[in-house]
Amino acid sequence: MNSQTITDTRRFTRGQIIAFLIALLFIGILAAGLIMRHQGRPTEGPAPDFTLTLFDGGTLRLSEQRGKVVVVNFWASWCQPCKDEAPDLERVWRMYKDKGVLFIGVNWSDTEGKARAYLAEFNITYPNGPDLGRRIGQKYRIQGVPETFFIDKQGHIRQVVIRPLEEAELISLIEGLLNE
Repeated sequence: MNSQTITDTRRFTRGQIIAFLIALLFIGILAAGLIMRHQGRPTEGPAPDFTLTLFDGGTLRLSEQRGKVVVVNFWASWCQPCKDEAPDLERVWRMYKDKGVLFIGVNWSDTEGKARAYLAEFNITYPNGPDLGRRIGQKYRIQGVPETFFIDKQGHIRQVVIRPLEEAELISLIEGLLNE
């Protein structure tokens, strides 16, 4: 081989450089999208207040729950991960409902009939209502379901879980807030 051949094999072709730059641009766009997706999501500080009209006809205002640990779970009947966590949510609710803990279910992007069937299927007894106009979801900047917000006794968001929860994790997070 002569020195010219060796030099040519070490150079990048114009196509390789363009492909590399396109890949960098794509990675940059993905990173910016992830940053924007989570920008403004309340992950700490005061929980945005809301009033939820419950499926049973009553209403519930978050700001009136000070002094309790509040678990706000956004769910939908069409969401399989929501179905997976529903039994654990109900079981833990029953364990803690008389210990200063309130669970609130916010039905997101669903029909009333399907939501009511879901609540009956899983025998959900904690307060639940529809997020009419997705107003509550917008305040919390949710991206999908399930998403669960853990609010301390002073009304501050302390933990956000963006995936299905299991019983042991629910208990651990609630106990941590109760013991403060």
